[in-house]
Amino acid sequence: MEIQVSTGDLLDQTGDTYVVTVPAGNRPLVGDTAAADRRLGGSIERARSQGLLTGVAGHVLEFPAPARTKAKRIVALEVGNKAGDVTSAKLRTLAAVLSRQLRGMNAGHVVMAAPTNAWRGLSAEDAASAITEGFVLGLYRFDKHHTRAADKPKGAVSGLTILASSTRQRAATQRGAELGRVLAEATNSARDMGNEPANLMTPTLLAERAQQVADEYGIECQIIERAEAESLGMGSYLSVSNGSVEPPKFVVLRYHGAARRGNYVGLIGKGITFDSGGISIKPAAGMEAMKWDMSGAATVIGAMQAIAQLKPRINVMAVAPCTENLPSGSATKPGDVVYAMDGQSIEVVNTDAEGRLVLADALAYAKSEGATTLIDVATLTGAMGVALGSVRVGAFANDDRLWSALETASDAAGERYWRMPLDDDYNEQIKSAVADLKNTGGRPAGSITAAKFLQAFVGDTPWVHLDIAGVMDEPRDKGEWARGMTGIPVRTMVHYVLNRAR
Repeated sequence: MEIQVSTGDLLDQTGDTYVVTVPAGNRPLVGDTAAADRRLGGSIERARSQGLLTGVAGHVLEFPAPARTKAKRIVALEVGNKAGDVTSAKLRTLAAVLSRQLRGMNAGHVVMAAPTNAWRGLSAEDAASAITEGFVLGLYRFDKHHTRAADKPKGAVSGLTILASSTRQRAATQRGAELGRVLAEATNSARDMGNEPANLMTPTLLAERAQQVADEYGIECQIIERAEAESLGMGSYLSVSNGSVEPPKFVVLRYHGAARRGNYVGLIGKGITFDSGGISIKPAAGMEAMKWDMSGAATVIGAMQAIAQLKPRINVMAVAPCTENLPSGSATKPGDVVYAMDGQSIEVVNTDAEGRLVLADALAYAKSEGATTLIDVATLTGAMGVALGSVRVGAFANDDRLWSALETASDAAGERYWRMPLDDDYNEQIKSAVADLKNTGGRPAGSITAAKFLQAFVGDTPWVHLDIAGVMDEPRDKGEWARGMTGIPVRTMVHYVLNRAR
């Protein structure tokens, strides 16, 4: 979708659909909304007096464009009453819902009026970013495998022009629109990877996608094959791949924005492209959703796509240990003992607790390569969905300063998190009688003991573990979330990196 920024009167712009904002209640119409109402002969005010405008934020009403304008229609979008009613998060969601309504109208190129009333509570940059993000995220659909036209949207939004409130505000509006575009497109890229069926997003194909991102945006890509992983001592990671005929691919992306190499922010994403549970096989019902078990890898690759375009002055490394987890005669068995890259021994008591096994070696590798901050992302435990549902990401942090910075980034992204405990008492549950650790502590506190297992491979390095199992997908379009993989936490990670680089 083409995104532009312009200045001037709304009714002089070239486009198919003009969008104006209408405050709730009886507050007077101002700016482009008042001008549009005059050209419509007072139709917007009459609609309000007749109750056709409901006072509910997000509600829209369509009017045929008056003669001698360049558009086909004017759409009135209801917003809040006063400054503070519209935050960046609310505006992003409002824009996403609006974008789908406009698609249903076959709105073509949309011109969004300059800020009025409540919208003025935001800076020009924040408002433009939120609107652009909302449109690009809200219009996302994964329908490439539908072969019938009836299964695809009949309408389209082909472009978006955001009007700056003045010539002086144009540069800030342009910056915001560009940031919003980059963040949303990176999120949609992660969504595309996650929504592909497992036969079309194998470890090899996911590694190829990472290489494409590296080639397109000018960053380094290294694919560690099985033989090299063996020489590096990645026995924990490789144990998960033993049951599959698909070769494992350990993906490393590097962006260098600082003058000196090293001192990386490490983004580590679990890349299980299909998880059957291995020998500890999952129930058949719902197993098709396990194509999303590589969501962590998809999000760190998506984050690197955005970081490479935004060019912060900081070094960032993304690590995505990719493999399938399948049962076969060569698969790892419950009770087997494997050795991680850092030398720790692990008793695999449940082969369906495989995510922590691949992340153990990924965390150890990132540390060995100069990562001084670690953020790992994984669809790690069903227990996380039980604890927090599909609303918040469970976060585990060993460093208060890092957690505070990530929370600030999540506010900017509009993605919600909840910090969980990491008391040392939970270590008792993952002690093994035959090895240093066992890979699950059973049902009680399942998400916490999984995090404690990962913490054993982090040491004193500042670290946050994000368990996204509860939020990895949406069953329907809702706000900026489209049906399928959500793409959380791409935008939070990018905001964190941008803030660190300032």
